[in-house]
Amino acid sequence: MADRSTAAVDVADSSGGEPLTAKADKATTDEAKAQQASNNTETARPVETDKSASADTSPPELHSGHKLARRYRLEECVTRLDGFSSWRAVDEKLRRAVGVHVLPADHPRARPVLAAARSAALLGDPRFVQVLDAVEDNDLVYVVHEWISDATELTTVLATGALEPHDAYQLVSQVSQAMASAHREGLSHLRLTPSSVLRTESGQYRIRGLAVMAALRGISTPQPQRTDTEAIGALLYAALTQRWPYESDAHGLAGLPKGVGLIAPDQVRAGVHRGLSELAMRALVNDGATASRQELPCTTPEELAAAVAEMPRVRPPEPSFTATPAYQRTTYQQGAYAQPPARGGNGAVRLTPAPPPPPPLQSRAGRALKWAVSSLLIAAIGLGSWQLADILIKEESKPGDSGHNQSEKDDDRPRKPAHKPLHLADATEFSPLDAPLAAEKVSAAIDQQPGTAWVTKRYEGYANFGNLKNRSDGSGIVVDLGSAKNVAGVQVDFYAPGQKVEVLAADPAAASPAALADFPQELTKLKTADSKLDATLDKPVRTRYVLIHITELPSDGSADGYRGGISEIKITG
Repeated sequence: MADRSTAAVDVADSSGGEPLTAKADKATTDEAKAQQASNNTETARPVETDKSASADTSPPELHSGHKLARRYRLEECVTRLDGFSSWRAVDEKLRRAVGVHVLPADHPRARPVLAAARSAALLGDPRFVQVLDAVEDNDLVYVVHEWISDATELTTVLATGALEPHDAYQLVSQVSQAMASAHREGLSHLRLTPSSVLRTESGQYRIRGLAVMAALRGISTPQPQRTDTEAIGALLYAALTQRWPYESDAHGLAGLPKGVGLIAPDQVRAGVHRGLSELAMRALVNDGATASRQELPCTTPEELAAAVAEMPRVRPPEPSFTATPAYQRTTYQQGAYAQPPARGGNGAVRLTPAPPPPPPLQSRAGRALKWAVSSLLIAAIGLGSWQLADILIKEESKPGDSGHNQSEKDDDRPRKPAHKPLHLADATEFSPLDAPLAAEKVSAAIDQQPGTAWVTKRYEGYANFGNLKNRSDGSGIVVDLGSAKNVAGVQVDFYAPGQKVEVLAADPAAASPAALADFPQELTKLKTADSKLDATLDKPVRTRYVLIHITELPSDGSADGYRGGISEIKITG
């Protein structure tokens, strides 16, 4: 096995240590010093590194109870490091818990942090902890993000033991797919550690600190995809073995023995899934390790996600059932209730059995009572049978209303046909041609994958798409059924609740409708919808094109921002 360094993957916890891209930072610092030497004239200014700058900047004097923007009340300081602090806070306007990163406005990383936060907020992927606000207010810069109360850090999960193969499979699958999506948008994490991954109670994994955490700590690298891929491999390695794949201890996990290099997870711990062990080595092979098989290494999150999809799916373990304990009779049922203990000559305790009760109703009066009750029951049964027969005879004697005729009427009654999902041939964005919102994401609304969505841009000040003139008709998605069909129902899952929406249909003979006037048929009324819209029509409407029309957007959680979108559309007929 080849020796490995910890240059490409962060092995330091929140208390310090070598950062995720120590080699990249060192190279950057050397280049800065070389540039300073080459420009060493009387007017040249010295180049300052992030480390010295952060040391000169003191953190802002904040305390529990302090309010930012008269809205975010700080509750508990989680981290205080390198001139910035992270807090658990309360958004008093929306009455919810949030997280807040705070640093001085003159901090050398303030501008990169704001830029990273605003870029991450535009991603809109629910697999990441969402950035809600990024503000520069007087002498402070702060970033507000979600606070997921029902989630647990992967660091805490691994402290109790290694993950089951199915849980480890879900971890690498979800994290690699999420990071592949982020890199397609030009975003990277660069500090993907167990404390950056959260596991919810439903078993879903969410990533926090996308782009922002690297900006806060001044981390950069010329190979961001490789760095994030190796970090995912380290997470999978730790999940399988409960060991950190480097010689140094980190994140509450013990490192590997010194001098042996990187060994495969199935050689560290017995019972490790062979396919997942090889996958971890393929992700970590970039830094000099050797995979157990001669397979190509995974150098990007997208390649790693493809490798996960190619391997056989790891199924969850079968539920185990414990046998019900045998029924234990009580002392009363055993016949020894309230019996005083009796001792023999040898001191042993003897229980005197209780005398059996006499047979019930064996006396003369008892036998007479049994005969009387039996006679009454026989009489009652006979009377009831006679009354029932009389009612049936009267019903059959009525003309034209026999039971047979009634059954035939029930069979002849028309039954309401069951609605079936219609095939959605295509979908386009309802927007001006010269100003699309996210036309390339429209297919995400009809791909039958709830985790993807078509999301609008962020508008400020007004819920009606910023009150812009070219957005006077709102926006939405036009669904093409391929041909004219009878539409009986519409189901829509929205990106966020609170959107004002209606569903319209074009004439059956319409071809490529693009204006609001091309959809004269109203399938649902204009109303403010929750996270889901489920409408069944009283009478089917024949059309080829259905418009999910959005006129107003919900708040995105910031002071004056609005944003919406559609996750999934289903049409039945």
